[in-house]
Amino acid sequence: MTSIPVLVLNNGVEVPALGFGVFQTPPEQTVAAVEAALAVGYRHIDTAAAYLNEREVGEAIRRSGLPRDEVFVETKVWISDYGYDETLHAFDKSAGKLGIDRIDLLILHQALPAEFDLTIAAYRALETLLADGKVRAIGVSNFMPDHLDRLMAATSVVPAVNQIEVHPYFRQPELLAVDDEHGILSQAWSPIGGITFYRDGAHGSTLEDPVINEIATAHGRSPAQVMLRWHLQQGRQPIPKSVTPSRIAENFDVFDFELTAGQLAAIDALDTGVRGGPEPEQITLDAFGRPIPEA
Repeated sequence: MTSIPVLVLNNGVEVPALGFGVFQTPPEQTVAAVEAALAVGYRHIDTAAAYLNEREVGEAIRRSGLPRDEVFVETKVWISDYGYDETLHAFDKSAGKLGIDRIDLLILHQALPAEFDLTIAAYRALETLLADGKVRAIGVSNFMPDHLDRLMAATSVVPAVNQIEVHPYFRQPELLAVDDEHGILSQAWSPIGGITFYRDGAHGSTLEDPVINEIATAHGRSPAQVMLRWHLQQGRQPIPKSVTPSRIAENFDVFDFELTAGQLAAIDALDTGVRGGPEPEQITLDAFGRPIPEA
């Protein structure tokens, strides 16, 4: 089995270079998908309270028979649970569903810009959980440069990661540069551009892009493998998701070829600047809040 390279977070904790995501994976398909990923060699599973499948992720990890310390578990606190005490309780809910005592990486799922005091209180709770040894690393997701500035001005632990939308059609180069400047690892969600909520329907699929396909043909690889390799070579941690065992295996098989500088630049040039996911500035409790069930 391929042994997976690791990246070192800004607090010294090691994380596998490639993660496996379960965004929009229905609970009834999650156990099998995560079991397949662990069998192939993935050792980082990324879930979230708002995905409503943490319980199934935990079940799959137990079924795998792997020692707990061999699987890096990441989850996210939803905005409905922001606030200091609320976020401490969100840890209990997530840990309870996952069936683990310690979460490897716990991050805030969105910035909640209009109620940023709640965001700061939530992050301070993450700092407490880190100090208490209940989590090994903390971070954020979908935070823009301004959100990072405001957060770091009010807290003491620099986020270990910022999980953001990055793929060839939406690169966010300015945000990647800011993450890099602060030693924050950029995790790429939707790393091959397969997001399901493009607003205007006008986007073709990155999987059918002629530039990516030409590079894939040159390497005897799939377009998805080329895109994952692009992330890896640029120092990001991609988190692909799939429920199809053959694709889960294909997405993992990306450590034995190398794109040229010209090929990386050609993929960079595909950036449209158009976001597929929701605008981080428009995340509000009114629009996006929903209760997260107890463990």
